[in-house]
Amino acid sequence: MRLFDEKALSEIEDRIRRWEKTTLVKSLERFKERMEEFTTLSDIKVKRVYTPTDISNMEYFEKLGLPGEYPFTRGIHATMYRGRLWTMRMFSGYGSPEDTNRRLKYLIAHGETGLSLAFDYPTLVGIDADDPAASGEVGVCGVSVSSLRDMEIIYDGIDMGSVTTNMTINPPAPILLSMYVATAEKQGVTYDKIGGTTQNDPLKEFIAQKSYVFPPEPAVKISMDVIEWSVKNLPLWNPISISGYHIREAGATAVQELAFTLADGIEYVRQLINRGMDIDDFAHRLSFFFDAHINFFEEIAKFRAARRMWAKIMKEWFNAKKERSLWMRFHTQTAGVSLTAQQPFNNIVRTTIEALAAVLGGTQSLHTNALDEPFRVPSEFGAKIALRTQQIIAYETGVADVVDPLAGSYYVEWLTDEIEQQAWRYIDRIEKMGGMLEAVKKGYPQREVTEASYRFQREVEENKRFIVGVNIFIEAEQEEIRNVPLLDINQEEIERKQIERLRKLRSERNNEAVSSALNELRRAAERSENVMPYILEAVKKYATLGEIMNTLKEVYGVWIEPPIY
Repeated sequence: MRLFDEKALSEIEDRIRRWEKTTLVKSLERFKERMEEFTTLSDIKVKRVYTPTDISNMEYFEKLGLPGEYPFTRGIHATMYRGRLWTMRMFSGYGSPEDTNRRLKYLIAHGETGLSLAFDYPTLVGIDADDPAASGEVGVCGVSVSSLRDMEIIYDGIDMGSVTTNMTINPPAPILLSMYVATAEKQGVTYDKIGGTTQNDPLKEFIAQKSYVFPPEPAVKISMDVIEWSVKNLPLWNPISISGYHIREAGATAVQELAFTLADGIEYVRQLINRGMDIDDFAHRLSFFFDAHINFFEEIAKFRAARRMWAKIMKEWFNAKKERSLWMRFHTQTAGVSLTAQQPFNNIVRTTIEALAAVLGGTQSLHTNALDEPFRVPSEFGAKIALRTQQIIAYETGVADVVDPLAGSYYVEWLTDEIEQQAWRYIDRIEKMGGMLEAVKKGYPQREVTEASYRFQREVEENKRFIVGVNIFIEAEQEEIRNVPLLDINQEEIERKQIERLRKLRSERNNEAVSSALNELRRAAERSENVMPYILEAVKKYATLGEIMNTLKEVYGVWIEPPIY
């Protein structure tokens, strides 16, 4: 169904021509425009004004429709936030397991509705706290987790049957998930009540975050093991969060973030189908993770285009039958890369605008960054202000009272279409390469992201794009975060205690049982079996993160990225 008739469109075009020759000319004589050309962060050219002529070919039900109905442009639920607000999930975790336990309880007490664990770099790449390579990094950018004992401490006094947890972990995802499941079991929580998400997205590691361990093929294989096992055993667990966030933070445009994330998702779906799994048995368990950057309308349009594209992919490419298989459910985090050390209180404003875009774009859960994140892990004060930002948007502004309130905006609908069309072009190129796994091995998305990042930095340095406090409205004296108690981490003490805990663990556990479990895991990996059951068994015997990862490295090897020119 078309929205506008030809006669009305013709009259609007006539009036636009008259406006350009009269009203616009007079205005430009008095007020010269700030720039010769206006663009979004994806370099999409933006006109002065948008009218029905810009969306004259829109088929209403094909492109827009109604909330809760295909193509889900307007949201996956009919009532969206009128029925249930998005999950307010603050990214937490620092220092020792005891430190993180206190922070999680603090956030729960202040109204957080979902937990999200950040791990330190040694944990992210699967090495224990006492590994020489971990020295100086233990507990710095997240919580240190080397064994089941650490996970037990993190969740001490927290009912794992009544909270959900997102874990930002990738190569060691099956190990951290096993630790979480084993801890929940010790609390008496049954598998059908364990809820949350493992990021478990290896392709974006090769594209952007670079915390890879295994080569691409076995990395994807292990990730698919987690999904297959979770679908069969954990009905409330989202076994993958296909992440565009890290791709965007590495310098990608909004269009690239969208296209590469969907291409990753397509690759994973094909891998699972090749295992003999039915699309409708697992599609509803796939979740996504996007960045909410500072270009307000571009972000809203990106989220709307993402839902529409994924629904089309699942329905037309993979012949999914169930409605929930067509849903794109996604978590959003405001843009860490947009925060500045200069004039840090400006970060509250940036985060608020980005969070508002995520909500108007229809996110299912949201993390808001803290004003002090350019300096270190957020303080309690910073984390609370970030959480209050979401709560004010939810309870005071009224933006959650109407489903997709910007629908019908000539600009927003045009921009949604434009972002979608540009993203399809990227996906077409990747498909011609044989899919995202092959594209990653060839370095295609890596080069695209690197080039986009370079272009943006040049534009900032040449004053073609402005960042307040950085290249415009600069202050001579560096503004300090006054009266904000920055989080102080005694890294050396944390590392010492974590090493002592590991030594004690190894002396008290049944090392023969650990060795047997690791040998069983090695043999399963060599047979190309699903490794999840064997990892879970090793975790329960208190095998450490590093021991399990080293066992898998013996079979799969370690990835060294080739130079990309």
